[in-house]
Amino acid sequence: MDARSIAARLVAWHAEHQRDLPWRSAPAGSRDPYAVWVSEIMAQQTRIDAVVDYYVAWMARFPTLAHLAAADQQDVLKQWEGLGYYARARNLHKAARQVMAEYGGEIPADRQALLALPGIGPYTAGAILSLAFNQAQPILDGNVKRVLSRLADIDRPVDETLVIKELWRLAASVVEAAEPGAAGACNEALMELGALICPPANPRCLICPLHANAEDALCLAADRGVQGERPIMPKRKPTPHYDVAAGVIWQGAPYESPLLIAQRAQDGMLGGLWEFPGGKLEASDADLPACLRREIDEELGFSIQVGAPLITVEHAFTHFRITLHAFHASHVAGEPRAIDCADWRWVALDELDAFPFPVTDQKIIAALRQGAADG
Repeated sequence: MDARSIAARLVAWHAEHQRDLPWRSAPAGSRDPYAVWVSEIMAQQTRIDAVVDYYVAWMARFPTLAHLAAADQQDVLKQWEGLGYYARARNLHKAARQVMAEYGGEIPADRQALLALPGIGPYTAGAILSLAFNQAQPILDGNVKRVLSRLADIDRPVDETLVIKELWRLAASVVEAAEPGAAGACNEALMELGALICPPANPRCLICPLHANAEDALCLAADRGVQGERPIMPKRKPTPHYDVAAGVIWQGAPYESPLLIAQRAQDGMLGGLWEFPGGKLEASDADLPACLRREIDEELGFSIQVGAPLITVEHAFTHFRITLHAFHASHVAGEPRAIDCADWRWVALDELDAFPFPVTDQKIIAALRQGAADG
């Protein structure tokens, strides 16, 4: 693979075709490391068009690392609400506090120091070092894996350990071959090419800067006509599905009294967020109301009466899908206790906006507000 020619063409193409995004106000290689960090964490497993508004709002709320470090975690999670993968926000917050404590608020320009921070792996470290500090450090995200797999025509599953090692080697060879001062632009161009020209399906080879010139084509897969077969992806496992019951538990009359919300444990999925309590339907449960009564007893230690269904929500997580069945319920006996949750509160319907909720529970809130409006 001709790394020098690839790097030169990428940088030239990027100068003409890069997207105008809010975190690209400065040239690649000389950006604010905090802005790079935030944008890269947000963009993980998330479409760029979905990230833009969140990034702008985040930077308005937490314009510097110091602002983020000083914030309460609940404020951080509320700002992230709806973006998903909330461990990213929790780790970003923890890491900001660590940088303030250990580096006086200056994000380190050192790979090992960055890798020691919560939530920063090899890809994010490479992105910060190249895009902010112009260091010739490699990156390897989904876009880059795909581009390099096609350039080198790698005919083995892309998740194999040896293939990942080879892809890192190829990524390093490309960024190290860039002209002095162009490392950041080269890395960003690799990602941009994967997003705009070399997507998973129907790669646009006729306008690709690495292949459009047939006399000097640099993509082995396209040259051999197998670009649509690269990268070779691992076989997908069946996605499990679970039915889940959740309770809108009223302290008194529905819509006229407070309702109960519970906070999820910090170290678990959706940690730190609030929810309408409940849980997964088990084989031993007679039905969804029985599931909900059992879950409330196990999680909060009190008894409820399950009432009418409120809403059913379908939602897909990374490795499983759920159908969430929300029910109205009423408090019968016992006082709530945080047995299998971090905290609980009785709150009014109009106070819910102060708490960060997962997307599924936001839909329950919307249904409640519609019910309140309908009288």
